[in-house]
Amino acid sequence: MLDLFGKAILDFQTNNSPEDIITETNISEADEMEVAYLFRDFDSMPKLEQKALQLAKGKILDVGCGAGSHSLYLQKKGFDVTAIDVSPSAIKACELRGVKNAKVQNVLDLENDNFDTILLLMNGTGIFGTLAETTTYLMKLKSLLAPNGQILIDSSDIIYMFDDAEDGSKWIPAEGYYGELTFTISYKKETEVPFHWLYLDYNTLQNAAHDNELECELISEGAHFDYLAKLY
Repeated sequence: MLDLFGKAILDFQTNNSPEDIITETNISEADEMEVAYLFRDFDSMPKLEQKALQLAKGKILDVGCGAGSHSLYLQKKGFDVTAIDVSPSAIKACELRGVKNAKVQNVLDLENDNFDTILLLMNGTGIFGTLAETTTYLMKLKSLLAPNGQILIDSSDIIYMFDDAEDGSKWIPAEGYYGELTFTISYKKETEVPFHWLYLDYNTLQNAAHDNELECELISEGAHFDYLAKLY
């Protein structure tokens, strides 16, 4: 892994000539993303993220923390926050920004700890990769919950990205689940090895939660097929 996403974050944090991140998927054209967006404050966050942070309680785990914006906000509110990401460069940036407890960690490898709130934001289902892996992640997240703990996770139903058929239905791939995308990231003329990234519609997330003996509650919906859910 080239860790290009993390490099972009660290470049921005250290004023090392940051450039836009180029993302592309198997169903969409290349798109540019300003790294500055990852450094947004609470007032600049989408309503779903604001809602998740307002619902956060107790000891908190921020999974896939990126530049650490959610963790920083909660830390300033006095919460005990652990920020984890698989990107060493992102975690370095978090530390430079003042996140007290940031570590390079895959959530699947986290052991012997419990949290009152586990956050997975900015399409939190993405790290599951595929629908088949969803159970693996949900079982792990469930094992990390303290009594009365909650998982706050967001995603989008990307059915809107597919073309309409004549009968009003959607042209979606016959193979697999339509929310399973392959992502490619490019930054400063380097390109990451493509990786799986999962968007889950709410009903599918709810079914997966119930299959793993978790309750699933729809907290709020955004303006663009996105939603925030609570699992407990």
